[in-house]
Amino acid sequence: MATMKQVAEKARVSTTTVSHVINNTRVVSEDARERVLAVIQELRYIPSAVARSLKNDRTHTLGMMIPNNSNPYFAEIIQGIEDASFKLGYNIILCNSYDDPKKQAAYIRVLMEKRIDGLILVSSGSDEELTQLLADEGIPKVLVDREVSGVVADFIEADHEQGGYEATRYLIELGHKHIACVAGPDILLPSGDRVTGYRRALQEAGLEFKSEYLLHADFTSQGGFNAFQQLLALPQRPTAIFASNDLMAIGGIRAANEAGIKIPEALSVIGYDDIALASFSTPPLTTIAQPKQAIGNLTAQILVNRIVDPEAPLRREMLKSQLVIRQSTARLQNTTALPE
Repeated sequence: MATMKQVAEKARVSTTTVSHVINNTRVVSEDARERVLAVIQELRYIPSAVARSLKNDRTHTLGMMIPNNSNPYFAEIIQGIEDASFKLGYNIILCNSYDDPKKQAAYIRVLMEKRIDGLILVSSGSDEELTQLLADEGIPKVLVDREVSGVVADFIEADHEQGGYEATRYLIELGHKHIACVAGPDILLPSGDRVTGYRRALQEAGLEFKSEYLLHADFTSQGGFNAFQQLLALPQRPTAIFASNDLMAIGGIRAANEAGIKIPEALSVIGYDDIALASFSTPPLTTIAQPKQAIGNLTAQILVNRIVDPEAPLRREMLKSQLVIRQSTARLQNTTALPE
């Protein structure tokens, strides 16, 4: 790669003059500027971002830590973050913890060593090591979807409890009384909030909560498949199942198909997230749509604002989700729906 010194020698100017032309920090004669720009193009010189960052104490790079990049939900949030960050002049370094808190802490240290300007964290779980690591580093940060105990930072989430409530309430309105829930890991706050919404809807409708109707899985299609198999083998199997994410719902639909249970005629299934794949499942999946693009855009904007103004008041944003009705749910046959 060409160096600034080589550009200066070929353009017959000093390296300082080349720097001023690149950064537009001082008036340079038009003749010298044209020579420098012509040599830059000829040698295909690319200014060093590392050198700039050392000088300006900014890398214009954001670090992002997610639990699992194989989950389309996170991929769609990342897209929103990347779009907004690019428009704001920032690049993204993406790390994936695979739900391993030790790997999460190690990657955060790597990001700090890369001199990122800010951190976006979707936590794989809160522990003392993570809390201490984030408390020790004075780097601007935004937590998404999952808070970290003891860490003070801007926070963005969707209203998971209301989403769980609306999913369950919709099934009740279709006449279902035996409604099961396949929740995510019980250590994660969004999963717990969705279960709270599920139980609130049952209680408001006067329906009994049955512990055997609540199973926890790992937010994967295989986890959903296994959980649905257990539920469909119960002596009194549910007529409707609320899965806490779309991947588990899609895995569950396969389990129902293999058991010869038709959806939605004999079993209604509703998911959560509205990933792109949800509309292409068989049948297309009724789900709770999270505002993924909005979450991504807002996350990037808040983090960049925090970088520019570290003393600004902390922000806590809760965005609303929306019920999307497709063909995986139907009114229970020979049953009168419960009143509003």
